[in-house]
Amino acid sequence: QVQLVESGGGLVQAGGSLRLSCAASGRSFNSYSLGWFRQAPGKEREFVSVISWAARATRYADSVKGRFAISRDNAKNTVYLQMNSLTPEDTAVYYCAAKIYGTISITSASEYQHWGQGTQVTVSA
Repeated sequence: QVQLVESGGGLVQAGGSLRLSCAASGRSFNSYSLGWFRQAPGKEREFVSVISWAARATRYADSVKGRFAISRDNAKNTVYLQMNSLTPEDTAVYYCAAKIYGTISITSASEYQHWGQGTQVTVSA
């Protein structure tokens, strides 16, 4: 079992940056692929990025490619999402998710077993 807690959200102006963190507790953190999803008001939860358990592979949604970077520190049981060049379209609640023995090909939210509570990111124009 893995518990996930996100932090780092907030209000930022367009063009700014934020770094989200997701701290995990529980055993076998290294066995999980970790993903970031987001959900804007009135919209479905959408895939943002995923990183493999060994941090050797990453994948991004087209909408964030080149602006966001995912990383993980297995020694600290933490995954990060560095978000640069933010736009108002990035405004959403951002969720961290974990899937045991997952791969970066898995981008459907329904495939992830564990979720954090979410952190709000608001980008003003």
